[in-house]
Amino acid sequence: MNKHNRFSIIKSKTISSSTSSSNSNSLSIDGSTVTHQEKSNDSLTRLGWRPFFAQQVAEENITEIQFAKVMACHRNQFELETSTHTLTLPITNQMPDITVGDWLVLNDDHSFRHRLERISLFSRKAPGSKVQTQLIAANVDTVFIVSSLNNDFNLNRIERYLTLANEAGVTPVFVLTKADLCDDTRVYIKQILGISPLAMIETVNALARESVQSLHTYCSAGQTVAVMGSSGVGKSTLINSLIGSQSQLTSDIREDDSKGRHTTTGRTLHQLKSGGLLLDTPGMRELQLADCEQGVADTFEEIISLARQCRFGDCHHQSEPGCAVQMALTNGELESRRLTSYQKLLREQALNTASLAQKRAKDRNRTKFHRSVQDGARRLKGK
Repeated sequence: MNKHNRFSIIKSKTISSSTSSSNSNSLSIDGSTVTHQEKSNDSLTRLGWRPFFAQQVAEENITEIQFAKVMACHRNQFELETSTHTLTLPITNQMPDITVGDWLVLNDDHSFRHRLERISLFSRKAPGSKVQTQLIAANVDTVFIVSSLNNDFNLNRIERYLTLANEAGVTPVFVLTKADLCDDTRVYIKQILGISPLAMIETVNALARESVQSLHTYCSAGQTVAVMGSSGVGKSTLINSLIGSQSQLTSDIREDDSKGRHTTTGRTLHQLKSGGLLLDTPGMRELQLADCEQGVADTFEEIISLARQCRFGDCHHQSEPGCAVQMALTNGELESRRLTSYQKLLREQALNTASLAQKRAKDRNRTKFHRSVQDGARRLKGK
């Protein structure tokens, strides 16, 4: 999808006064409408509604349905917001995978109807030994990849988040916190530009609201911004400064290793005064990649470019003759750390992707078996 289309804003059609009384609860859909009234339309737009979603419900009778944004996920229910009110929706086994940021279509009685297709989706392999995909957020436009300007700064970790953003097709912005405690921010900025030459980078003191003003540029009306980073990099403090209130708990960093303490435990969308939406995510101590081969390729595009010049198409970039990647290492054009990180993420995502695919195949076979048993039981019962 064209990025310019993704960021377009919905404008409602003008309704003549002669028909406004009879059609006050509906509007025709021309690819850019689906609201009950102008005020409702503005409310939906502030929640991120746009033509991409409107087109998906062009054939539905909008007088019988409501559109709701998932603002928070809990163990047994979702917190939703419509154009007029907030409500909760119990989670059932019949629902598809739903996460924060999803748009849902509800019936008049607020029961679940279906989920709309997404503009973007963040996901990872579930932490630990679980072989399943964990959804992080949907319909995000920009992601703040947050890292602190201290001993906890880690390029390998930043590359993981960048890979996740590239796979989702979301614009990354690198936000470097604790600038007030750093003697020379240029050292860190140079390192990020080394892995992403066209990167957008902001250095801030998350405790000072005036310091984070530049970030509001990315949070305009209808835009959804996710804040991601490992535990203790200052995400909660940053969000509090952007929102202008103490909505998130915070903790001090440990002095021995500059690491912060994990405080955020859930994913929640916050409405900003600017009209944008801000999504906080828990610090991810374990970010296992899966189904993101393209994301890895986009993050390490210079290595992909070098690999095309290798003599053998199946070159592993180790000791093969004519390896352009090894030649770049020898010439100092490529850092060994960069290659090691690329190979690690590529292997990891391939292994996790294969494991997930195998589990899906087993689940499909199990479902088919259960259905065959049920069908057999019905046939015997009918005799």
